[in-house]
Amino acid sequence: MTDNRRTDLLPRDRRDLTGPFDVIGDVHGCRAELETLLDELGYALARDDRGRPVGAAHPDDRTVVFVGDLVDRGPDTPGVLRLVMGMVAARTALCVSGNHDHKLMRALDGRNVRIAHGLEQSLAQLAVEDLGFRAAAHAFLRDLPSHYLLDRGKLVVAHAGLPESLHGSASGRARSFALYGSPTGELDEHGYPIRYDWARDYRGAPTVLYGHTPVHALTWVNNTLCLDTGAVFGGTLSALRYPEMTTISVPAEQVWSERAGITPVPE
Repeated sequence: MTDNRRTDLLPRDRRDLTGPFDVIGDVHGCRAELETLLDELGYALARDDRGRPVGAAHPDDRTVVFVGDLVDRGPDTPGVLRLVMGMVAARTALCVSGNHDHKLMRALDGRNVRIAHGLEQSLAQLAVEDLGFRAAAHAFLRDLPSHYLLDRGKLVVAHAGLPESLHGSASGRARSFALYGSPTGELDEHGYPIRYDWARDYRGAPTVLYGHTPVHALTWVNNTLCLDTGAVFGGTLSALRYPEMTTISVPAEQVWSERAGITPVPE
């Protein structure tokens, strides 16, 4: 099935939303770690009659913003989607698309995509869910934007980051950059693409929060912060409280997926 509607990957201008926000890095199917992080952040989880988390809310009306890559590689992609979808529906969360989310959406569209890098796990996990949930998850993934503009334009959230010249842009270049970054065409010693280090050259006033490329430590670079600390690879799941600009991380329960160059956090 081919869906020619382009409802996905348009930026969302929500400069009217001023927070406070809790911006969470790449989850990659790590539902248990996400529950732990939400608890540490002060959110109360809501569960269905089977005990599955289907929502979360904060007593101080904080809003979670997910940087994308909810799916693939981890043990419970449906559980992560169920929780995040419930939060977004209840307006206690926002979420941008990651490249893994977008690829899963295209696979569910029936498009010809390479089944690799954890997509095979997501498809197998979703196959045992009921048709209603699969349809709802498909629609949710299709509707995710490329990036958000928040807090009067002072905060930008995009999966792979975004140079200031592309903030708010609906161009193909902006969508591609937000999903994948900008590859240089070279590979590192582990065979992964080397991407243009846009954060090093960033001089914009808006704070940009992103994920996509796992890092060992949360390090500010020119008013940008990568929040992907490799939870699915045995690292941590991290969040930034905004506008407080404080971070919190919880350890992975185990190494769910192997990746060269990523060292799990020692016990």
